[in-house]
Amino acid sequence: MGLNVTERLKIRSLSVERLRRRVVTFTLSSPLMRWRYAGNGADQILIVPQELRAADPSFWTEIAHGHFGLASEIADLKGASAFRATPPSIAWERELHGFGWLRHLAATEEEEAASAARELVLEWIALKRISHGIAYEPEVIARRLISWISQANMLLEDLDARSYTQIMSSMGQQIVALRTTWRNAPDGVPRMVCLIALVLTGLAVSGHDRQLKEAEAALIVELKRQILDDGGHVSRSASVLSDLVLDLLPLGQCFSSRALVSPEEINTAIKKSLRFLRFTRLGDGMLARFNGVSTGSPAALATALGYSSGELDFMPVAHESGYARLERGRTIVFADVGSPPPLELSTQAQAGALSFEMTSRQHLIFANGGFPGPADRDWDSVARATASHNTLCLAETSSSRLIRHEQLESMVDGLPIREPDTVAFEFTDGPDQALLNASHDGYLKRFGLIHVRRLALSAAGDQLEGIDILEPPKGTLRLKQDLPYAIHFHLHPDCVCLSAGHGICRITLRDGESWLFSAADDNAQMSIEESLFFVDSAGPRPSLQIVLRGTTYGETHVRWSVRLERPNDRQI
Repeated sequence: MGLNVTERLKIRSLSVERLRRRVVTFTLSSPLMRWRYAGNGADQILIVPQELRAADPSFWTEIAHGHFGLASEIADLKGASAFRATPPSIAWERELHGFGWLRHLAATEEEEAASAARELVLEWIALKRISHGIAYEPEVIARRLISWISQANMLLEDLDARSYTQIMSSMGQQIVALRTTWRNAPDGVPRMVCLIALVLTGLAVSGHDRQLKEAEAALIVELKRQILDDGGHVSRSASVLSDLVLDLLPLGQCFSSRALVSPEEINTAIKKSLRFLRFTRLGDGMLARFNGVSTGSPAALATALGYSSGELDFMPVAHESGYARLERGRTIVFADVGSPPPLELSTQAQAGALSFEMTSRQHLIFANGGFPGPADRDWDSVARATASHNTLCLAETSSSRLIRHEQLESMVDGLPIREPDTVAFEFTDGPDQALLNASHDGYLKRFGLIHVRRLALSAAGDQLEGIDILEPPKGTLRLKQDLPYAIHFHLHPDCVCLSAGHGICRITLRDGESWLFSAADDNAQMSIEESLFFVDSAGPRPSLQIVLRGTTYGETHVRWSVRLERPNDRQI
């Protein structure tokens, strides 16, 4: 299917904006404009921001044995420099040149590791005389500057004058390079990281405070644009927020260290983001697996939320971001009730409209496939499909469409998605149950049908009842031919699922707790099938799924439920 008028206009707008940014970058990089950024040196680090990301001291042991593990890939150096090795992936190369791994060496508190860190930085400076390639992508420059400044105590300690000058001179040159190129960074988080780095360098590096106000103003614009009122990110991915918060928190502290007032917009963005992270965190301690959420660190999330000071209000729905949370007892149900993000920010968005995840205490029961890690990107298209989510899939077709358009893919660095155009929902938080009514039109243009889903979580949290409906937007409809549908309920790999007879499946959790799943519609045939769970640091893991399959002629209702098994249920 071709692009519609709106999408063609969007591509044209993106092209014009991209050209404008390139012209600005070229102009600022020209010799005639060098005066604006005169004084590109850096004499000293004035303040060192706190490193909040978790560190793994065992990384030093791996390096000592010639292994460099980044982005879920390991490079066997075989005695060569990491900067001369063949990168196993682009993600690995970006992390290598971003130097975020320096924190692992600092965590050892060993002089040998610190000495190796200094040698690696000096080696990078010696090798990277030509400022192009992945090492000089704006976001990579930004991450490298943040990393070097954050680990300045380790890098600059006991250095001879020549080495000290080399590091500080390189840092100054990179700051100037970032000032002239940040506008070329991809929209979204990459551009935000660039501006965070520029504000940080203005605060932390001597001689670069003259551009602080300009960088600060640009960062505030991006924060207002990218962080929605409910705290979600405009890309609808919660995982990007934990990283942003771990960059923004130290930045706020740096203002205080320089006896400056942190802009209120930064403080507001942090508070809103923390509230949203709490909202999307399920009982297993992880973020709900929607729209780009991949393998994550519970420690990093816990660290970020630890700075909330317990001031976060409970939020049952996030209207702007398009998510709803049903919570009763020790059970949490989290649902996707939003449309895809803007085209330029949708390359990791997934076709999971009306899908949900469910935890009981700390155990994940129903889990979407999630987004593959950087080493498993061959699975991206499968993971983004509707069939990899806990929702209804009609005619083996996803509710969203991948847009294959060479120019657009090049501009946004991936495959964007579109549709559903309209996702509507109502949430009722009553005394007897938490009730969610939602619908989407992702199948309307192709099949003339709306998908409606109703979820009701009991007051005790021991039963979830659902109804999935396929119907025309109004009146009645008789399709020319029946269409197959499948309602997927993917289970976490730790769950055991067996048929209990009488149209019932028993789901047993890791600690022995069990839940009974049943469907009340005879037209839907229940089966237990294989599935994949993509959100695992070791790669995709095999799992199981319960699937309700049937056909629709134009209007179909399927009722199902899952309830906590009681001792007297064992007679089933």
